[in-house]
Amino acid sequence: MKFKLPLYLFCCFATFAFAQPRQEFVLKTGWKFSRGTHAQAYEKGFNDAKWEKINIPHDWAINNPFDKEVDKQVVAIEQNGEKTASEKTGRTGALPHVGEAWYRNNFNLPTLTKNQKVIILFEGAMSEPKVYLNGQKVGEWNYGYNYFYFDISQQVQQGANLLAVHLTNREKSSRWYPGAGLYRNVKIIIKEETSIEQWGTFITTPMITDNEAKVNIKTKVNGENLILKTIILNAKGDTIATKVTDEAFSKEFDQNLLLKQPQLWSPEQPYLYTAISKLYAKGVLKDELRTKFGVRSIAFDPNKGFSLNGQVRKFKGVCLHHDLGPLGAAVNIAAMRRQLRILKDMGCDAIRSSHNMPSREQLELCDEMGFMFLAESFDEWAKAKVANGYHRFFKTDAEKDIVNLVRATRNHSSIVMWSSGNEVPDQFGSDGAKLAKWLQDIFHKEDPTRPVTVGMDQVKATMASGFGAVMDIPGLNYRTHLYEDAYKAFPQRLILGSETGSTVSSRGVYKFPVVKASDKQHDDYQCSSYDLEYCRWSNLPEDDFVLEDTKPWVIGQFVWTGFDYLGEPTPYDDKWPSRSSYFGICDLAGLPKDRYYLYRSKWNTRDTTLHILPHWNWEGREGQTTPIFVYTNFKSAELFINGKSMGVQRKNKSSLQHQYRLMWMDVKYEPGTVKVVAFDDDGKVAAEKTMVTAGKPHRLVLEPDRKTIHADGDDIAFVTVSVVDKDGNPCPTANNQLNFKVKGEGVFKAVCNGDATSLEQFNLPTMKLFSGKLVLLVQSLKKAGKIELLVSGGGLKDGVLALSSE
Repeated sequence: MKFKLPLYLFCCFATFAFAQPRQEFVLKTGWKFSRGTHAQAYEKGFNDAKWEKINIPHDWAINNPFDKEVDKQVVAIEQNGEKTASEKTGRTGALPHVGEAWYRNNFNLPTLTKNQKVIILFEGAMSEPKVYLNGQKVGEWNYGYNYFYFDISQQVQQGANLLAVHLTNREKSSRWYPGAGLYRNVKIIIKEETSIEQWGTFITTPMITDNEAKVNIKTKVNGENLILKTIILNAKGDTIATKVTDEAFSKEFDQNLLLKQPQLWSPEQPYLYTAISKLYAKGVLKDELRTKFGVRSIAFDPNKGFSLNGQVRKFKGVCLHHDLGPLGAAVNIAAMRRQLRILKDMGCDAIRSSHNMPSREQLELCDEMGFMFLAESFDEWAKAKVANGYHRFFKTDAEKDIVNLVRATRNHSSIVMWSSGNEVPDQFGSDGAKLAKWLQDIFHKEDPTRPVTVGMDQVKATMASGFGAVMDIPGLNYRTHLYEDAYKAFPQRLILGSETGSTVSSRGVYKFPVVKASDKQHDDYQCSSYDLEYCRWSNLPEDDFVLEDTKPWVIGQFVWTGFDYLGEPTPYDDKWPSRSSYFGICDLAGLPKDRYYLYRSKWNTRDTTLHILPHWNWEGREGQTTPIFVYTNFKSAELFINGKSMGVQRKNKSSLQHQYRLMWMDVKYEPGTVKVVAFDDDGKVAAEKTMVTAGKPHRLVLEPDRKTIHADGDDIAFVTVSVVDKDGNPCPTANNQLNFKVKGEGVFKAVCNGDATSLEQFNLPTMKLFSGKLVLLVQSLKKAGKIELLVSGGGLKDGVLALSSE
């Protein structure tokens, strides 16, 4: 089996806003929102005077109090190996996302002609949206993660229009926090009847050499006797290729263009071209569309593994849920870009959307910043995981949901693989294998250039049923002890770690004694950041590292997860308060945990990594054993405590942990200075790092990810707030209550400290530090100018930060 996968593009419709012959605008403002049934809310005469005025994207639940009673479930979580049902209070985040709600928007359209058509496009609506325009129902869609659109040409009016959207979030419909509302964009597209179909362009690069690349562009159109002119621009905007075609077969143009000396897309060099499609009828321009794409090839070969542009490599990936921590599910480009910057520095080069369809913005950023993407579709098929999950719609909706996913996203150069599901109970028996084949065939029909995988956790069952043999790429979720058996059983001769790790930790929290432990629970509902705790069904990072390093047929991994997410607080699913995950390499605020540096030491081959843990503020542990770990890309290092050598440690094969970590297990705590000196392969000093025991917390330090943000009302500066003593040493155990004020052309948006047990609301301007830190979000207004942030409280010297928007 060998897949050679070209390149794909993406439609940037915003480029055409208010420009003939195609117009497009985002319905961002002018919305009113209310919870409840409001049976007549779709009618023009309905009184919405007291409804809340909001902008979209919008998550109606994220700014509310956490509540133990929200979506409380009594269930045994099969994926966690539970046999007995118990009360789960934070499984879906404990935020009030359950219920019905309405959105209304009065918008105006410009002058329309009889030959124009109008489309309304939803990029995601949570969930079960029913859409009304001017009192008429125009359609509905069940899956909250999908893109969908309706032709509203018959219902829309020139001038004023009333759009109403009804949403229903049912209890027991998710295994994590799903968000609520119109959490992705809604767009109006006005174009000629004679035009390019919605998502009708498909760009691939089926042939690439060092000197040239063949670009194939298939374009579906409405109309007869048309001419299609395609222009390709390089990243500078220069025209480098042009093609004019007047022959369409079954209303589809098929063009091939030649690029000389192509720049290839890769995570290291994410080069993007732009294709301009111009559609003419009788010499008149009828439609114009711009599509970004990259030139690249992918191959999955049983003899070589995975290769990108002819170079064999392994996925260094993470799984990401769709929520953005304190922002909830509402899409925000600044928040997603920040996540990807943090992951890029770690050495990550791939993302898996888990377990849902990705947002357009996330894919655009991955194209631009250089991340390979595994685009997933469903968490349920025909058999249920939760009482009101997707299984209710699977038989009627699965095909159209996949079709929309592929057509809406297939031109993204970042996407290298599709996933039709995750840990579905249908893995057992021949019926499940047939479903897997049916879904895979739909993907292949819509996109024959990329392979399909499924995240399989019931590996023995998939070996027995033929389920795993059906898939283009067998994806294993955990079960590292079964990799060899699966490799021998599956004909593909390749294994993807579709979900790996699930090590659990709380940033800056350390537990003693330091031992490897499964399903370990502590009285404070935190997990140790020594990175030795995991779940009964999961494992530690080293178990996956060694498979990658020793098995050429293991093509890489996607770690669960890159960031903590709301809901699913394993191993404290049945404990309150515990309302978000512990799996993240970074916490819910986006702050790296210690584990981040373990992955960085393995994955980031450009930069030096030298990280020490734990912190060195342990009043009351004097003389007690307090192990020190070092995560580094060097093979050896020497540890000093107050100038005294604790010896040199070298990475070795005495245990899995010793292959990838340097560990001094017998260190006795004494306050003072910890120093680590790392050596290169020649034994020369390569890097040094020092930390000291901090004194009493004295003042606040504010560190923004950016000092200048865009004055668009959406952009956000993420400010890390920490505490230092009078000498400037970080205070890693500070938990002071802080208060926040923003002045000028910005507003306080949210705050998060990364504590999975905190019940403080994200949208209130006060929060406790957790392990000495928190992250504050400052959002721009639509007027450029200066912004001042003041952080105070806890008896500390205030922190003041000057920002600006432009």
